[in-house]
Formats: sequence, structure tokens, C-alpha cells
Amino acid sequence: MDAITLLTTRYSSSRLTEPAPAGEALALIQQAALRVPDHGALHPWRFVMFNGKAALAKLGDIFAEAAVEEDPTISNDLLERARQLPLRAPMVIACIAKCTEHSKVPVHEQVQSAACAVMAMQQAAFAQGFGGIWRTGAYTQYEFVKQALGLGEDDEIVGFLYLGTATGEAPNRPELAINDFFSHYAG
Repeated sequence: MDAITLLTTRYSSSRLTEPAPAGEALALIQQAALRVPDHGALHPWRFVMFNGKAALAKLGDIFAEAAVEEDPTISNDLLERARQLPLRAPMVIACIAKCTEHSKVPVHEQVQSAACAVMAMQQAAFAQGFGGIWRTGAYTQYEFVKQALGLGEDDEIVGFLYLGTATGEAPNRPELAINDFFSHYAG
């Protein structure tokens, strides 16, 4: 797939199944993450990969424990939902902004670099015929999840990238009007 087609046709796939990227395909996805804009060459990203049923189930347990910590009165249905979230794909990559104090590179730029890494991985997966979806939400903010994944005090989870093979068709999205979003500076 050429780059322009990739950039203009990429979409998120919420319905994912086996196979997940592996071998050379996964290595290319990982390499894409490491080539994003990185002011100061700080490499402000880390990734925790969950492949296979056991690892995904462990992430589900982490989500469930975090949900209980946040709300000890959580219903069994919501607790089971938390446990099942990672099982919606054969692979989940937790994407972490590993921020450091720097005189010329503010923390927000480091977080943006980590966010670029998520997008680059999703695009690399899409270019190779895989599907993916970048999920955020409460589990990126819960302290229990951050501790379970070994984050430092200033680190952030910028999202969970769910990867696999898309089971549905590409969504039929309307073409957006460029002029609705871009303008020329009039001075």
C-alpha cells in the first residue's frame, strides 16, 4: 500500500480477531513507533505488549482490580465487562509516555511524541493488512493500572492499541470538506 492511500483510507477497526501481527509484520509495527518525531531524542515512549489469552486475561484482571479500587460497590456485570475488555483483540499494546524533565522539551511534547507512536503503529498495521483501534478512557488514568504496568510518577498511558485482523468491512465514511477545517491566514 502506498503512503498516500494509507493516509487517506486508514480507519479504526473495533472488531478484531486472530491473527495478530507477528514476526516481521510486528517488527515493522514496532519500528514505526520508534521513528516518530522526538524533539531532543529523548525516546519518551515505552510499550507493554499483551499477546495471547493468558496475557490478555491478566490485563483484564488488572482492569477489574482497578475498577474495584475506583468503586468498591461496582456491579458484577461492570466488573466482568472490565475483565473482558482486553479480549476484544488478540493483541493489546499499552503505550506509555515516559516523560523526563528537560529544559528544552516540555512534557506535553513528550506525550505528543508517544501519541504519534500509537498512530504510527496503527498505520503500520493497517498498511500490512491488519486492523486496530486506539482506545483510551478511564483505564489509562487509574493509578492501579499505572502501577501494575510499572509506570513512574510522571508517566502517562496515552492509550491501548488493540491489534488483530479486522472482521468487518471498512466503514462507509463521508468525505469531509477540506474548507470546513482549513483556512488561510489573512494577516
